Amino acid sequence: MKTAAHIKTVMLPAGERVPVFGQGTWYMGEDRAKRAEEIATLRLGLDLGLTLIDTAEMYGEGQAEELIAEAIGDRRNEVFLVSKVYPHNASRQGAVAACERSLRRMRTDRIDLYLLHWRGDVPLAETMEAFMALQQAGKIRHYGVSNLDLADMEELWTAPGGPAVVTDQVLYNLARRGIEWDLLPWLRERRLPVMAYSPTERAKLLDNPRLAKFAKVHSMTSAQVVLAWLLAHDDVIVISKTSRRERLKENAGALDHQLTKEQVAELDRLFPAPRGPVPLEML
Repeated sequence: MKTAAHIKTVMLPAGERVPVFGQGTWYMGEDRAKRAEEIATLRLGLDLGLTLIDTAEMYGEGQAEELIAEAIGDRRNEVFLVSKVYPHNASRQGAVAACERSLRRMRTDRIDLYLLHWRGDVPLAETMEAFMALQQAGKIRHYGVSNLDLADMEELWTAPGGPAVVTDQVLYNLARRGIEWDLLPWLRERRLPVMAYSPTERAKLLDNPRLAKFAKVHSMTSAQVVLAWLLAHDDVIVISKTSRRERLKENAGALDHQLTKEQVAELDRLFPAPRGPVPLEML
């Protein structure tokens, strides 16, 4: 299995490199009985070089952020920490207050990447104003967005601070390829990497018989195939969530399976992209 030194990285527009494989934390920290294993899983991920950890104030209303603080302990400087603000908190004052709460829960003085979780009623320009203020104050290092479609991104680009976003985190996997029609080309033109969440469609994709057959033929698990397909893109950061160490080892094994052009083409045939524009999908 690859170690930290061998994990591929993606360049953010600001010039910083981050690992292509990140640990997700949705639904973590909400069950005391699972807490010890969740913490052990996050720590094992760090040992394996999966040093990007993704969370949000929404996840367990802050419980995931508190769990991360416990898991990281004194290893904060190893971690590239991503969190997200609720749309209803994304106002000029609200985002600053929400960020302060996240910082307290994660016991840190800065968030490496702060995202607007999805678009709400607060104007994007106002959110950008708050993000710029947080960046200037050193509370966040980079900022970006999540679940914004092409029209949203085009609007964002006209706002002061909008072109400084470093990513759009969206639902993207073998079965959800709608962004390839319009959003992904637009982001690529601007050298903005995509953060792909829910690569296994919350495990639903893993039951697909076509996927299982492909995995068996190529000596992989279904989870490793869907992750390796995303990792085959040079500008995609994969956010994969698991609460168990055994599953984490399996998922991280995808890093050892670099798909050939022929394998990617075969998966494209098995899971074709849509032939026209589709609305941005969310989970």
